Amino acid sequence: MNESKYSVEKYKNKIMTFLNQGRKKPMPRKELATKCRSSKGGDNFCIALDELFTNGLVFERKRGLVSCERFGYFTATITRLNKTYGFAKKTDDNTEVFIPGKFLMGAMPGDIVLISLIESRSGSPEGEVIAILEENLSRMTGTVVQESGSYYIIPDTMAKSHIRLDCFDNVPFEIGDKVLAEIITRGSRHSEHRARIILTFGSAENAVSCANSILTINGIEIEFPFKAIKEAKKISNAGIQDFEYNNREDLRGECIFTIDSEEAKDLDDAISITKHKNYYELGVHIADVSYYVKGNSALDKEALCRGTSVYYANKVVPMLPKELSNGICSLNPNEDRLTFSVFLKVDLEGNLTNYTFKKTIINSKIKGVYAEINTILSGDATPEILEKYAHVKNDLLLMNELADLLITCKKRRGAPQIETAESKLIIDENDVCIGVAPRTRGKSEMIIEEFMLLANEAAANYARIKEVPFVYRIHEEPNLEKTEKLKEILQKIGVSYPIVDSFKPAHLAQILDNARESPMFPVINTIVLRSMAKAKYAPEPIGHFGLALADYAHFTSPIRRYPDLSIHRILSDTIMGYDAKWLEKRYSTFAANSSEKSSHAEVTAMNVERDCEDCYKAEYMQKHIGEEFDGMISSVVEFGIYVMLDNTVEGLIHINSFPSGNYSYDGFMSITEQLSNKKYTLGDKVRIKCVKATVSTGDIDFVFADGSDLQTED
Repeated sequence: MNESKYSVEKYKNKIMTFLNQGRKKPMPRKELATKCRSSKGGDNFCIALDELFTNGLVFERKRGLVSCERFGYFTATITRLNKTYGFAKKTDDNTEVFIPGKFLMGAMPGDIVLISLIESRSGSPEGEVIAILEENLSRMTGTVVQESGSYYIIPDTMAKSHIRLDCFDNVPFEIGDKVLAEIITRGSRHSEHRARIILTFGSAENAVSCANSILTINGIEIEFPFKAIKEAKKISNAGIQDFEYNNREDLRGECIFTIDSEEAKDLDDAISITKHKNYYELGVHIADVSYYVKGNSALDKEALCRGTSVYYANKVVPMLPKELSNGICSLNPNEDRLTFSVFLKVDLEGNLTNYTFKKTIINSKIKGVYAEINTILSGDATPEILEKYAHVKNDLLLMNELADLLITCKKRRGAPQIETAESKLIIDENDVCIGVAPRTRGKSEMIIEEFMLLANEAAANYARIKEVPFVYRIHEEPNLEKTEKLKEILQKIGVSYPIVDSFKPAHLAQILDNARESPMFPVINTIVLRSMAKAKYAPEPIGHFGLALADYAHFTSPIRRYPDLSIHRILSDTIMGYDAKWLEKRYSTFAANSSEKSSHAEVTAMNVERDCEDCYKAEYMQKHIGEEFDGMISSVVEFGIYVMLDNTVEGLIHINSFPSGNYSYDGFMSITEQLSNKKYTLGDKVRIKCVKATVSTGDIDFVFADGSDLQTED
C-alpha cells in the first residue's frame, strides 16, 4: 500500500473512531478535522471523508457529521417504484423497506441510497431516503403529452408527476406515443428530473405497443445475440448425427405422441403407455435439449440470462431461438427427435413404484390437441376427429384411466386442490384484443399435468437418492404470520378449520373440500391461496408443500425453462455413471447459480405476463365503457374493492366513488359504511359499470351500477 493510500486509511479509521465515541450528536467538520490532526494531510482527510460518504458510513447533517451505524442509518438499493411509494432492499440482509413517495428524494430503481427508519404504520420496516450514494442508469416507460408548449412523459409507474422531456429531437415521436426514456438531469424530487426519449413503441392506446414497452423496461429481449443465432442455425442444419441412432434406445416404432394446445409450436413432451397385469408403464419423453445446448456455449449463456420463455396474448418470447424451440428440439409429428425419457411404473392404486431414465430417439405419431382429445373423452367427437385419433384412441382411454388413479392418489396424500382463474385473450389479425374469456381446463389438460408431475417427482427423487447437485422445485410451508391471519379470517366468516399449531397440506385440503359446495368457496379458495408461500428453485430438496410431495423438480420443459435444461445436463452425466464427487465438483456451483437466477427470471416473467395481459384486457374494455356487468368482489383493500367479471377482467371501484358515507376497512376482507352497516365483502356479487380503461397502464375503473344493492348485516 503506497504512503498516500496508507494515510487515507488511517484517516478513515480515525474519523470512524471519533464519530462512534462520546456524545450521540453531530460533530462539526472543523472539530473532526482538528481531532484527526488533518492540517498536514488535509487532502487525504478529505479523500477519506468522501470515501466514507460514498460507502454510506458517514452522513452530513445540518449541524455536522455523524456515524451512520451509530444513528441507525443503513445502505440499500431501490428495487421498485410505484406512483406514490417505493421499496428498497437493505444491503446487509436484503430486508425490504417501504418508502413513502415524499421520502424518496427522487431516487430511481437501482440507486444505492442511505436510509433512515421512520415510524411504521404497518409493522413492516418503513424508511426515508436521506442520501443517494450511487445513481443507477435511470430508464422508464411512459406516455408523451404536451402541456403549455412543452413535452412531458407521464411515467407508467415511478411517480405521479409528469417529467419534462429535453433533447427530444433525436428520436421521432407523436403525442400519445408509448416511449422508453432515460433521465439526463436529476432533481431532488421526481418532478424535477429531466428526460430524453430513446425509443418509441407506437400509440399508448394499442396494447401491443404497451406490451413491447413492458418487455423492454424489464430487460426481456425479443432478438437473440448473433453468436446464439449462429450456433442455433448450425445445430439445426446438422440435424441428427448417424451415431446417435446407435447410442440411444430406438423408440421410433412405438406409439408415442404429443398433446398440447393447437397453437403450440415448442413441443417439449410426448407420452406413451402400456398396461400390464399389476401395473401401468407410462413413458414420458422429453426433448433432449441439453444434447444440443452445451454448458457455457453462447446458447447456454443466453438461455441462463433469459431463464424462461415469456408467453402473453398470442405471442411468445422464447428462451431458445426458433431453430431449436420450434425446430430440431420440438417433438413435431412424423420427425425423428432425440429425447430424454423416463419410464414410470405405477401400481393399480396410482402409486409410483419404480422408474428408469434413458436416452432415446422417437418419432411422434401425431400432434394431439387438447380441445380435440377432450371431445373424444367426453363422447362428443366428430367423425373427423375420431378418424384423426383412430390409432391412438385406446391409448388415450388408458391414459385417462391412469390419470384418474393419479388424481385420486394426489387427493389421498392431502394435496390441496386450489383453483385459479386464468384468462384467454382473443386477438384479431391487427393484434387487437377483441375478447376475453376464462381459460378452461379439460380432461386432457389434467392428464398431461398428472403425467408431468409424476415425471418431475421421479427426477427429483433420483437426484436426492444419488446425492448429486440439483435444481429442485421447492414450496415452503406457510409462515406463522400467514397461517394466523388465515385462521383469523376463517373464524371471522364462520368456517371451521383444524385446530393445529401449523397447517399441513391435508389441513388446507380439508378446508377447501368442506367449502367446495358452499357459496363462500371462491372466497375461501382465494384466502387459502394467499396464505401460501411462492414456489421457487433451490439446490436443496425441502419438498413441495402445495403438491404434498417430498421430491419435486422441473424436468419436463427444457425448451422453455432453464431449470429443466439444468437438471437434464446433470441427469445425463449421472446416468452415464460419473461418480458423486465428480458431479459435486462440476455442478454444485452451477446448480446454486441456476436456482437463484431462474427464480428471479420466473418472477420477472410472471409480472411481465400479468402486466401485458392487463393492457390487452384494458384495450378490450375500452369498447365497453358505459356498459354494465355482473361481477364478484375479488379483493378488498383500504382504498376500495376489486371486482372480477365472469370473463376474468378485473377492475377497481375506488372508495372515492362509493356512495357517500363513513367507511372503515377491517384489514381483512370487508369495507363497512358505519351508519348504515352496509358492507362490501370479499366474494359478494355486485353489479358494476365500466367507466374507464387505460391501455397504457392496464388499469380498469368500475363504479357501482345504478340501483346496485350492498349487503346489510342483520
